[in-house]
Amino acid sequence: MRARVLVVDDDPALAEMLGIVLRSEGFLPSFVADGERALSAFREARPDIVLLDLMLPGMSGIDVCRAIRAEAGVPIVMLTAKSDTVDVVLGLESGADDYVVKPFKPKELVARVRARLRRTESEPAETLAIGDLTIDVPGHEVTRETTAIQLTPLEFDLLVALARKPRQVFTREVLLEQVWGYRHAADTRLVNVHVQRLRAKIEKDPEHPEIVVTVRGVGYKAGPA
Repeated sequence: MRARVLVVDDDPALAEMLGIVLRSEGFLPSFVADGERALSAFREARPDIVLLDLMLPGMSGIDVCRAIRAEAGVPIVMLTAKSDTVDVVLGLESGADDYVVKPFKPKELVARVRARLRRTESEPAETLAIGDLTIDVPGHEVTRETTAIQLTPLEFDLLVALARKPRQVFTREVLLEQVWGYRHAADTRLVNVHVQRLRAKIEKDPEHPEIVVTVRGVGYKAGPA
């Protein structure tokens, strides 16, 4: 099956370039040029991944991201002309999984898309536990007692990476490689913001986490401090 990609960007030249690149790489792209129509286009296209411009006419990319995330866990990669800290963090906090700063190389973007779409086809039976959470790895399910906890695919991957090696401390750089697929130095804010998002869903008290614990000066680990 060819993956469906929804591109939300108001730059026609960039959209044309992305169309050529994505089709040549075997994807099925669709396009929308403004934020107001992005949500209806998302519902109609049912994409496997969304490439979302941060600066859009009408509804902002941040608001579009929040709206999509409220409906689905589909991977979202933000396209931004700004590397400004506030805009990047706002994008991640609104639900984006990753971001690429314009101008970008087509191969870089394709690599980011493939990394977010890469899911193991047939995973062996594996059940993990951290605290009072149970993680069904091939089923991509997290439960507390009998209550299911909804995580995005990336949040799930982050939790599994930590849970597979309880008490081992992971640096942010190692998590970027294992979870995001980065093979080079990258923005560790990706990890920080996603840990915050994950804690908001799985911790009984996110201000005093017991499942994903910070090891100051090093990184994060699963289990008690």
